[in-house]
Amino acid sequence: MSVQLRATGAILRRSQVEQEVGLKRSTIYQRIQDGTFPRPIRLGERAVGWRASDIEHFLEDPAGYRAPASDDEVRDA
Repeated sequence: MSVQLRATGAILRRSQVEQEVGLKRSTIYQRIQDGTFPRPIRLGERAVGWRASDIEHFLEDPAGYRAPASDDEVRDA
């Protein structure tokens, strides 16, 4: 079953991500560190967001999700 959150290329802010996945900030950032949640992308000096497509991919299999490595993602969000 495919989850459709937003249009292709949409960026979600943390509060939207929390609402969509049902996890709180501390859990999201811990899972990012563990490689089991999508990494955010930098939007500005103090702003990050998540690609809606990455969150959709996570929601397809939250227990089995593993984040791919990529240079354009935030390392220490």
